[in-house]
Amino acid sequence: QLQLVESGGDLVQPGGSLRLSCAASGFSLDYFVIGWFRQAPGKERAGISCISSSDGRTYYSDSVKGRFTISRDNAKNTVYLQMNRLKPEDTAVYYCATGRGPATTIPTSGGTLRSADFGTWGRGTQVTVSS
Repeated sequence: QLQLVESGGDLVQPGGSLRLSCAASGFSLDYFVIGWFRQAPGKERAGISCISSSDGRTYYSDSVKGRFTISRDNAKNTVYLQMNRLKPEDTAVYYCATGRGPATTIPTSGGTLRSADFGTWGRGTQVTVSS
């Protein structure tokens, strides 16, 4: 069974840090672009970061650029999202997903990630930024 499991979400104060993990089972992440999305209450799911497979190219949305860092450890079959300088507006459920297309191509459309370009999804992990 192909499965992605996110972990690492928590309640954190503004300015704090968290590291999210996206672990795969039943398949290898080596062959996929991996994206991180988030969905805040009452808002649509939005793509925030992505990493290609072979050369580690990355994408960040403007909302997280300079604060979040995506990385992958293929030996552990896991992708990470290091989140620093967290803000209350970062509060959301965070999801990881595998890209549908080539593992070397980050699928942006108009400069953004689209959910439709991603196939297997995890169930999400809650991040709450509040004092």
